[in-house]
Amino acid sequence: MNRQPVSSSNISSVGYDEGTHTLEVEFHSRAVYQYYGVPAAVFHGLLAASSVGSYLAVNVKKAGYSFRQVG
Repeated sequence: MNRQPVSSSNISSVGYDEGTHTLEVEFHSRAVYQYYGVPAAVFHGLLAASSVGSYLAVNVKKAGYSFRQVG
């Protein structure tokens, strides 16, 4: 999946697959997680957020999307 860099103290890059609604997040630690069933609007909100990490925590992690570490 192609990811694009983001400005964040914790997150290095994010990507999204519209066909499968999969959000991929690479952290500065090099850990990569995929979150499943995430609407495109949430991904676009993540890109526009003033704090990418806070947006991810509230709108993805706490929202309860299933996920797995892939890297």
